[in-house]
Amino acid sequence: MATNRPAKVYTEKDADLGVLKGKTLAVIGFGSQGHAHALTLKDSGCKVIVGLYRGSKSVETAKQYGFEVYETAEAVKKADVIMIAAPDMKQAGIYEKDIAPNLSKGKTLLFTHGLAIHFQLIKAPKDVNVIMVAPKGPGHEVRREFKLGKGVPCLIAVYQGGAAAKKIALAWAKGIGGARAGVIETSFKEETETDLFGEQAVLCGGVSALIMSGFETLVEAGYKPEMAYFECCHELKLIVDLIVESGISGMRFSISETAKYGDITRGPRVVTKDTKKAMKQILKEIQSGKFTKEWVKEYKAGLPKYKKLLSDGEKHLIEKTGSRLRGLMPWVQKKNIHGAQAAYELASASKAKKPAKKAAAKKA
Repeated sequence: MATNRPAKVYTEKDADLGVLKGKTLAVIGFGSQGHAHALTLKDSGCKVIVGLYRGSKSVETAKQYGFEVYETAEAVKKADVIMIAAPDMKQAGIYEKDIAPNLSKGKTLLFTHGLAIHFQLIKAPKDVNVIMVAPKGPGHEVRREFKLGKGVPCLIAVYQGGAAAKKIALAWAKGIGGARAGVIETSFKEETETDLFGEQAVLCGGVSALIMSGFETLVEAGYKPEMAYFECCHELKLIVDLIVESGISGMRFSISETAKYGDITRGPRVVTKDTKKAMKQILKEIQSGKFTKEWVKEYKAGLPKYKKLLSDGEKHLIEKTGSRLRGLMPWVQKKNIHGAQAAYELASASKAKKPAKKAAAKKA
């Protein structure tokens, strides 16, 4: 049985950016995490290059940020530390084709999630360091907090490479602002299994299923979809914000007595012992590798089930209702969820510059 001891938290005084001095850092991929790590390490004074496949739409975006961009194999040859910032299911293919043939003794492979290493989709040679630096937030949040002089907490782990590899992980975490907030050491196994469980049973799978089931229950009982949307989806953010700010007890302090009583007496009737039993089964499937094998098989088959389930979800009445209601709420930030990840910041920067130019013209 685990002892559940509090983890040690490393801060800026525990990390030395000098460890990365004289080293070339290659970020393979320029999506959400990739662009944030590349830009932020560059701002921290590190030498960063970007590796992309020929024809990638991100090539021009990376060049606009001032990066030297190389095809992946060439970037790996030039680099001392190589961050693989590609989706989990693409990593093994990229590794076999472009990374493995160009690795040499003493180089460091860096991941932001442990799946490919922990479940041995990638098997790195023993003379190469393998580390993880995993910010606990999306790339755009990492970038935003760094620019504000703050940081997003990070996890670090060393799969192979010992103390020297750990120093590189701490330095990288410091370079992206993580040490300003706090860095916690974990293992590839712990990070991978807890991350998969959290997103499947609670954060994504659990919450999505709960929202849609609640919405359906009200609509099937004859209530308007708009009312069901407000009560089962829209207001969820208010509750989550309170929990993030003050914990579950803090959230309960902030809501009405009626809501509190309903929470503590009815909540356990929704999330029952059977729910927890299902969660334990999900965890076992993660730990045994069953989920990863299933996901790899689905990916190699061309994602038929994945695409169908996503398409079915997009057609659900809650999506149509929500889209219409969000249009009535100008204070709710709307996001274009398609397109190149790194292009968002460029677009924002461009918009921010336009008013300044107009103001300058008026002044002149």
